[in-house]
Amino acid sequence: MPKMKTHSSLKDRFKITGTGKVKRYKAYKNHLLSGKSGRQKRVLATNPVMAPGDVNRLKQQLANIKG
Repeated sequence: MPKMKTHSSLKDRFKITGTGKVKRYKAYKNHLLSGKSGRQKRVLATNPVMAPGDVNRLKQQLANIKG
């Protein structure tokens, strides 16, 4: 049976922490930042942890990524 491959588009979009949680990035932080307030940019800079229900979907696709 062939090896399980990591989904290429997910490699840069998600990170797995040392405890196995999945962190994601927020939208609206790439361009047109001069029109956004400092508070909005600060809030967008945080990387929230994915909800447990969504993690189950991603675990198989992110199988080969280390934390």
